[in-house]
Amino acid sequence: MSFPRVILHADMDAFYASVEQRDRPELRGRPVIVGGGGPRGVVSAASYEARVFGVRSAMPGFEARRLCPDGVFLRGDMKKYSAVSRDVFAVFERFSPRVEAISLDEAFLDLTGTERLHGPPRRAGEALRAAVRAATGLAVSVGIAPSKLVAKIASDEAKPDGLLEIHPDEVRAFLDPLPVGRLWGVGPVAEARLRAAGVTTIGDLALRDGAQLRALLGESLGSHAAALARGEDVREVQPDRAAVSYSEENTFDADVADRARIGAVIQDHAESVARRLRRDGLAARTLVLKVKLAQRKPGVAGTDWRSGPRLYPILTRRATLPEPSDDGALFTREAQRLLERMPVDPIRLVGVGATNLVPSAQLGLFGDRKSRRLNRALDEIAERFGSRALVRAGQEAASRAALSHQRKRGESDS
Repeated sequence: MSFPRVILHADMDAFYASVEQRDRPELRGRPVIVGGGGPRGVVSAASYEARVFGVRSAMPGFEARRLCPDGVFLRGDMKKYSAVSRDVFAVFERFSPRVEAISLDEAFLDLTGTERLHGPPRRAGEALRAAVRAATGLAVSVGIAPSKLVAKIASDEAKPDGLLEIHPDEVRAFLDPLPVGRLWGVGPVAEARLRAAGVTTIGDLALRDGAQLRALLGESLGSHAAALARGEDVREVQPDRAAVSYSEENTFDADVADRARIGAVIQDHAESVARRLRRDGLAARTLVLKVKLAQRKPGVAGTDWRSGPRLYPILTRRATLPEPSDDGALFTREAQRLLERMPVDPIRLVGVGATNLVPSAQLGLFGDRKSRRLNRALDEIAERFGSRALVRAGQEAASRAALSHQRKRGESDS
């Protein structure tokens, strides 16, 4: 027997800021901003009191301080937020065996066929919201729809602390009047092109043919944009998706040209990526180095904070390893070699990634056993005393411009 699809999107409200207000009663009712410290800090979360002033996540800290000078700026505590996230997801898993984590505070749940267990979708959604509040003291907004796209937009519309259900026969009426930029995959550049062509709403987009959209948006997005605009989204909820890559990066407080310092931060990232791979029993065949140059692209108009970061060129270099590896020392050497292939210009960001993953059981039988023993010892110390308890010589801790909302595989709470 087949059931109509029921997809629920759950999104915690102002997650990091709400956790801080929950734990510190003196912050309740005040504009709380997590992140945004330092000259290049970025806002990770803003309470709804701060949003009244126009503060939003991903906004540069200097802009947030200009808009909300009386805001309470907090550094944030990822260990605490990760622990609360585990409690939230434990609730989600009581409502469906199919939970797809999007980040620490957001997930899709497939409720298809669960009506006998949890009741109609709306009742299930309200029960989930009540269970999250009982377990954590926090609010979660919920969207329910026949597809992931519509459920995601519905949860956004339900914020803060609400629930919106869109039935199959309501999808077009719900989507049509929304701005075209609300559609998945339509970023600022694509939105500008569409508006210039007279496409301002999702309903306008749904009426355009494929050839027109491919000309405007390119082959990939243009091929299915109209279908998405009509609410035709057949993607399934994918629990436990396999990782395709692991990465770490940071933005420097000031532009850095000193190759020795960049190399020391690369080492920190390489060791972190390697440690996460080992924790998950994986090894990588390919290493990736990423840098963002400090010099803006010439001739690009616009200085608004929403487009500013796009003006800095991002360069990547890749190296194929002789055999799969999970060794931070090897990752460091390869990444530093890749750095030599980069321009000598000052940079504002550096990152290290590992991809083309295989189970670590495939590591060569005659690999460097001494390195493996050392790595095991480092991992045991990190588990007991934290990742900074013991580091290799020359390794510099990498600070980040913003706290990550991503659920990083192989990452410890220490």
